[in-house]
Amino acid sequence: MKLLRDIIDRNRAGQPVALVSVCSAHPLVLAAAMRLAQSQDQPLLIEATSNQVNQFGGYTGMRPADFVQWVRDLALRHNTAPDRLHFGGDHLGPQVWRREPAGDAMAKARDLMAEFVAAGFTKIHLDCSEGCAGEAAQVGDAVSAERAADLAAICEGAAPDPQALSYCFGTEVPPPGGARADENHDHVAPTDPAAAAATIAAHRAAFAARGLDAAWPRMVALVVQPGLEFTPDHVIRFDTDQPDLLSPVLDPHPGMAFEAHSTDYQADAVYPDLARRHFAVLKVGPALTFAMRRALYALDALARWQGAAIGLPGVMESLMRDDPGPWAAHYQAQGDALRDLLHFGYADRIRYYWTRPQAVAAVDRLMAALSGPRPAAPVLDQFFAPDTIARASAMDDLPWAEALVLAEVQGILLPYFACQTGAA
Repeated sequence: MKLLRDIIDRNRAGQPVALVSVCSAHPLVLAAAMRLAQSQDQPLLIEATSNQVNQFGGYTGMRPADFVQWVRDLALRHNTAPDRLHFGGDHLGPQVWRREPAGDAMAKARDLMAEFVAAGFTKIHLDCSEGCAGEAAQVGDAVSAERAADLAAICEGAAPDPQALSYCFGTEVPPPGGARADENHDHVAPTDPAAAAATIAAHRAAFAARGLDAAWPRMVALVVQPGLEFTPDHVIRFDTDQPDLLSPVLDPHPGMAFEAHSTDYQADAVYPDLARRHFAVLKVGPALTFAMRRALYALDALARWQGAAIGLPGVMESLMRDDPGPWAAHYQAQGDALRDLLHFGYADRIRYYWTRPQAVAAVDRLMAALSGPRPAAPVLDQFFAPDTIARASAMDDLPWAEALVLAEVQGILLPYFACQTGAA
């Protein structure tokens, strides 16, 4: 992925730039990101996780080629040039099937990798850190690296152009999906520099053992924990005053940078500071659907004020309580506290329900109820911030209610794009 390597080269040369990675499969979120990228003449990296998209359809029902085509079609509908889009696969490996024996999980992971690269995904996260059935929750560097090299060999053989690939490797706590309810959330320590160096060394050795020396220069981003996180009910803020102990790990590897997951909900000033510390990829996901939900709930309140009661929050709560699977491991609360987390938790487990038919129908009813003339300014001011209203006003090709949702999401993305352009 030339885009990523160019960003990393600029970052390692001292420019505080970082590529924003939009990790979402919701059309409203992606439309917001596409329109922002188009308006700022910027590329857009869209990542799909192995839970969202895989050879069995994932929770979106899409295989990798389906996802790429769906995103490109969405871009055309929102007047975004398809060649502006770049695709990444996040947490690719045996993670989805970690409850199965390692041999079975890895066989499925190999098929997963082949489908992703054949479909045109060029940023590939080799994530083999979680143990499978009968193994420790987190396997050691040697096992993780050996499996990553195994999967990289599959990618090299299946990609239309292997030289177009860029690999990210390693992982961080928490695992995909966010912090677990039973973890200690008082503090999150940055990755130990010695551990980061050991991870690089283990993967270099595993690639050499596999005869993948030609592919090693494409291992360009190491996923480490910078010292930030979000939990269901609070955000662990990044301390910009902490010393930069991780950057020296990269000194022997001039073409390599760091990647940060879970950067959601941080202060705007954090992103350029991370870039200065050679975090050249900044991933965001739950904060985007959190903003989307906030806008939809505001529109529901506006519709109720106008006499059209849709009851979107009630629909969503019923769906979540009827099927607690996506949130049960993340929220340990009762009564009103649980209700609040279901709707407003930073872990944003509600995002798994927006594609359910009942939720789609409720959002459609809401948009239909608000299909008349845009309310007067004093009314909108009660439900949306002035900058959101201003951004929505510029999207005059969209219904005003949809534009407000996209504008709310764009408010989260703006500091990331500022970091991507170097304007932060």
